[in-house]
Amino acid sequence: MMTVKDVCNLARVTARTLHYYDEIGLLRPCSVTSANYRLYGNEELERLQQILFFRELDFSLDEIKRILDSPDFDRDEALRKQENLLVLKCKRLNNLIELIRDIRNKELNTMSFNQFDTSEIDQYAQEAKQRWGETNAHKESQKRSAGYTQQDWERINRGMVDCFAGFATLKDGSPDSPEAQQQVHKLRNLISENFYNCNKEILKSLGEMYSSDERFRKNIDESGEGTAEFASRAIAVYCKD
Repeated sequence: MMTVKDVCNLARVTARTLHYYDEIGLLRPCSVTSANYRLYGNEELERLQQILFFRELDFSLDEIKRILDSPDFDRDEALRKQENLLVLKCKRLNNLIELIRDIRNKELNTMSFNQFDTSEIDQYAQEAKQRWGETNAHKESQKRSAGYTQQDWERINRGMVDCFAGFATLKDGSPDSPEAQQQVHKLRNLISENFYNCNKEILKSLGEMYSSDERFRKNIDESGEGTAEFASRAIAVYCKD
């Protein structure tokens, strides 16, 4: 058995990361001692390895949890898909490196942008997500957003930006204040009106991603540093009832 410190040294992850993965049910320890020490065995280490592979491929924590918890999940198949995706990413990076060298050596007379194409990687990643991580909410979102025009997307994006700007104005206060809870309700309605029925279970998962996923946190914190963390805490309070 390995302690949190042992796993951190082995996998080069932080204790905070392991604690958070435990909190959201992504990676539970196999046991907890009477002194409240988390212990991990081979099965948990294999799951952590899968998590890190998927993170390397830019899957969100919510997507990874759905995939790993799917009854159809097959570790060998996942490893094959991960290998193929990493090979595609490696090929793309090598092409970009070659492009830079050609430009520096003035071997290109025209602008070239083909090396930036990620369509093959995106398609393969989407197939992997659909294979294990398809949910009713995702299906509903895909169906509803398929007919959206550019004006629709601009309206929705403005609504989301305004909503998180509202969280930013409240972040120095308490996440359980009436104003903060009203802002969460506004966010929930915005998602339900434009994508899928955002029940509290889904909303809770979104809130966890807002603070734990670097991409979400960075975008939300454009409204003000600490906005993502505050929104996450306010959502957690809202979803308790």
